[in-house]
Amino acid sequence: MSLPGFTHVDHHAYTVPDLDAAVVFFVEAIGAELVYREGPIEDPDGDRMRDWLGVHPRASARIAMLRIGPVSNLELFEYTVPGQRRTPPANSDWGGHHLALHVTDIDAAAAHLGEWPGVRLMGTPRSIAEGPIAGNRWLYFRTPWGMQMELVQAASPLPYERTTTARRYGPFPVEAEPCGSRHA
Repeated sequence: MSLPGFTHVDHHAYTVPDLDAAVVFFVEAIGAELVYREGPIEDPDGDRMRDWLGVHPRASARIAMLRIGPVSNLELFEYTVPGQRRTPPANSDWGGHHLALHVTDIDAAAAHLGEWPGVRLMGTPRSIAEGPIAGNRWLYFRTPWGMQMELVQAASPLPYERTTTARRYGPFPVEAEPCGSRHA
């Protein structure tokens, strides 16, 4: 039985070391749109932060919600908390993660990000030669604060599409409005 009433993923959330700098990066370098900010969220004398968010009871959080692309929301948290671990997990660690962005021109996107201060490209765009997503191109990069992200340029059609009617969401057709174009 599936989750009653489930319709879609509402948002993805990441903790960042500097909320203001992360918002600038996602808005100016990526093309996200700032929807709102809130905080600090805290409970100096109670346990609500632990009970509601699973963090230290004395934690304080500032939050920003961004619209990233036509169908995604990205929530950024900046926590102040006793005993906070300040190193991002590797992709291979439990809880490891990365955020992948679809682009229509991976070479141009990589060149753009390579000009952004503090961004570290992890090589050059690579092509997938075989398997269910053969023809896709991809490149991992790190944000100025070390968050791992990925650029993906999808091939069409993908080999797996010949064997099933199941489809991954996206990519959007080339004629779709690029993310952030309304900010230009």
